[in-house]
Amino acid sequence: MIKAGIVGATGYAGTELVRLITSHPKAEVSAISSVSFEGKKISDVYPSYIYLNDMVCENVNEVVDKSDVVFAALPHGLSQELASDCKAKGVKFIDLGADFRLNSENEYSEWYGGTFIDKNLHKEAVYGLPELFRNEIKGKSIIANPGCYTTCSPLALAPAVKNGLVKLKGIICNCASGVTGAGRKPNQGNHYPELNEGFHAYKAAQHRHTPEIEQTLSKLAKEKVTVTFVPHLLPVNRGILATCYADIKEGVSFEEIRKAYEDFYKDEYFVRLLPDGMYADIHNIKYSNFCDISLHYDKRAGKLIVCSAIDNMVKGAAGQAIQNMNIIFGLDEKTGLQILPPAF
Repeated sequence: MIKAGIVGATGYAGTELVRLITSHPKAEVSAISSVSFEGKKISDVYPSYIYLNDMVCENVNEVVDKSDVVFAALPHGLSQELASDCKAKGVKFIDLGADFRLNSENEYSEWYGGTFIDKNLHKEAVYGLPELFRNEIKGKSIIANPGCYTTCSPLALAPAVKNGLVKLKGIICNCASGVTGAGRKPNQGNHYPELNEGFHAYKAAQHRHTPEIEQTLSKLAKEKVTVTFVPHLLPVNRGILATCYADIKEGVSFEEIRKAYEDFYKDEYFVRLLPDGMYADIHNIKYSNFCDISLHYDKRAGKLIVCSAIDNMVKGAAGQAIQNMNIIFGLDEKTGLQILPPAF
């Protein structure tokens, strides 16, 4: 059994890791930590775990010492030293935060206000979006697990961008996320009376996930891609719906685009390309590691419209992290993640 430690286990992404790994046939939760709840049982924080997982939150050093792999579900700026400690002890490290996602230190400094503490460590880190970079992930020890918006938007656009079917200028990613994406700490924005029965954009054209989306698409296109990214907050707990727009190149038919998507994702278990006429819907991927994609053609405007839906806590966080763990330990990617979404 793979011994998996979880740092930040009482946050939403961390506790989702606890939930999923508890049912994993080849891994077990070896230790957990939480600054806010050290010394307390996780079932005291989340009563749904009572008698099923009553592990006590320990300190971070104990988690590293007891683990083959450590998942860090921490705010940005807190993972770099932990990654260094894990490397020194031969422990694999999967970061659900932002510290290793950006290749450019200048961009990291601009968007997150930090620096690369150990530049060599960053060179070893691999961006863990399996459907796009699987071969780079295999055998690696430090994985930068993508976030929610930065999973659903690139997956929506990857086949069109990589195959040169759309113009790279003017791409728009219009996304809406459930409130768990804001984290567990309460604030006025996710307070029930403020959130309920509302729907609004936030951080338009200035969200920190923007350079990450651009980095992935630029790598696929082999040239610089700039996108307009506008996130919205949905009054639901889980799910992200990304609606992405791109101008189709002259001479490219919608049938060609459809075929390119079918070929690109034909062997990807976790990406479900929906039949024509269906729309990706967060209802249909809840609690699962699936990304549903639907393709739409605005013939009048010559635009490709792609909708993608994921559960932001699973494919957008914990599920994808476990998918990465499966890859680096040589397991079938589906192991522990073949979860059927509920019908209602």
